[in-house]
Amino acid sequence: MAIKRALFSWSSSVLAVRLSRHSASLIPRHPRHLTSSSRHLLLSRMLSPLMPHLHQQMFPPQYLDSNGYPIAYAHPGPPLASMSSMTLNNLTMKAVRVHRFGGPDVLQVDTNVPVPEVGDDQVLVRVIYAGVNPVETYIREGQYSRLPELPYTPGSDAAGYVQQLGRNVTTLKVGDRVFVSGNSSNSSNSGSYSQYVVSDGTYVFPLHPRLSFAQGASLGVPFFTAYKALILRAETKPGETVLIHGASGAVGTAAVQIARALGAIVVGTAGTKEGMDVVSKCGAHHVFNHNHKSYDKKMVEHLGTGFDVIIEHLANINLGHDVQMLNEKARVMIVGCRGAVNINPRHLMGPEASVRGVALGSSTPPEWAQMGAAIVAGIEAGWVSPVINKEYTMDQVAQVHHDIVHSKGAKGKLVLRVADD
Repeated sequence: MAIKRALFSWSSSVLAVRLSRHSASLIPRHPRHLTSSSRHLLLSRMLSPLMPHLHQQMFPPQYLDSNGYPIAYAHPGPPLASMSSMTLNNLTMKAVRVHRFGGPDVLQVDTNVPVPEVGDDQVLVRVIYAGVNPVETYIREGQYSRLPELPYTPGSDAAGYVQQLGRNVTTLKVGDRVFVSGNSSNSSNSGSYSQYVVSDGTYVFPLHPRLSFAQGASLGVPFFTAYKALILRAETKPGETVLIHGASGAVGTAAVQIARALGAIVVGTAGTKEGMDVVSKCGAHHVFNHNHKSYDKKMVEHLGTGFDVIIEHLANINLGHDVQMLNEKARVMIVGCRGAVNINPRHLMGPEASVRGVALGSSTPPEWAQMGAAIVAGIEAGWVSPVINKEYTMDQVAQVHHDIVHSKGAKGKLVLRVADD
């Protein structure tokens, strides 16, 4: 009985202190000032600290879920990020911010960035890992067709737990393991180099437990780009011969896995022995070193045929050779290019071949849903297995932006570790 009285006295005092700043009417600090019914009501509320009507007074509406609970408490799964960096009136988080365009040194880690608000069709995800993509370095430098307003948080790909759902999102629930792929002109991704990211529900997908969060953060741009290039744009068919240039990188390894699962004959190139081993493990039937002299001729001689589909990551270097290795009705898919290139169009005329561009950011929501469904199915079936090259901490964000552009011999995906699982 004495313990119960002590607990009641302590809880009454705490409640009075917490509500004194958020309510017009103060609650008495000592139990002797309360009636029996008031004591019972107050005790029941204190023993249920997440009562929605109390939190509606303490937190701004944008930080409450559909049941009136604050988002920082809504997660039923593994421990949440500490509330120590969050205030009652303005929840904040740790995030990488860019305040001016420039080199990797403009990336800075801020600790008081507001947690983004969640719209009716959006999902708030607590980020464990964020994926790093080359396009993010172009945006950071200010060398991209669509630039964000400053300051901004980089990144579109992430993996973590659902923290809060907009009222119109019905395909997920709070606590689900998910991956985010929001690199679309139609999305409103808030930036994944952060403790929390908001994305439209269209770009958030369940993450099967067979993949780690680091692998989940590697799915977005690489696998969606590879799928769009091979399936939506090239319309690759089983039995066709597919060449994937730079197959040891993040998009390349994804393309190898997708093409192999489709039933194509897969040929990949890499620049190092280690990279070639990665390509082989991903399922390529034949692997060549693109740093060797006349490797393109050696590929055609070895196969005894040209290619039906080519996935090209460096068109300014390779396209002139690509167009000389084409079968009838072949398709060259331009996924990456870092400069101008001259080609002889006659090489396209005879086989009636075509060169096509691929821009993941131009994908429509229905296309995104189709790509996501296929990739989720591939994860469940076991043939989607992202390759992780190296992990970095948030404080090493400048280094990962340097490495993704300048490191030689790609061997998979680079990721940022944002939090511990």
